[in-house]
Amino acid sequence: MKLIIVNGPNLNLLGKREPEVYGSTTFEDYFSELQQKFSGIDLEYFQSNIEGELIDKIQEVGFSYDGIVLNAASYTHTSVGIGDAVKAVNTPVVEVHISNTHKREDFRHVSYISSGAKGVILGFGLQSYDLAIQSFL
Repeated sequence: MKLIIVNGPNLNLLGKREPEVYGSTTFEDYFSELQQKFSGIDLEYFQSNIEGELIDKIQEVGFSYDGIVLNAASYTHTSVGIGDAVKAVNTPVVEVHISNTHKREDFRHVSYISSGAKGVILGFGLQSYDLAIQSFL
């Protein structure tokens, strides 16, 4: 099984950025834990702060991978383009958020990703990624 985690803007700052919301673990450290836990899965990771690069990656893997775990971060609430890319590919996408976006600012209550996603997991911290990977098993 081949899965990819695609992270959007500012998630490269996990461990430094708003630790009261996002925790103090870097994503790279957490990704190493995921690779060990799911050693039987070909698990990749991609992060970009650039909307077009996220769309390009979804299109690149969206017809050959078994699943995409997507945390589009703030683009979740603004990017029709990323939402359209999710709908355009055959590979199932699970939308993930570290925080419970419904407990945050009103603009974070709207997702342009959810309508094309296989499912949505939010509010479980970094464990949201673990749960998303399990959903493909």
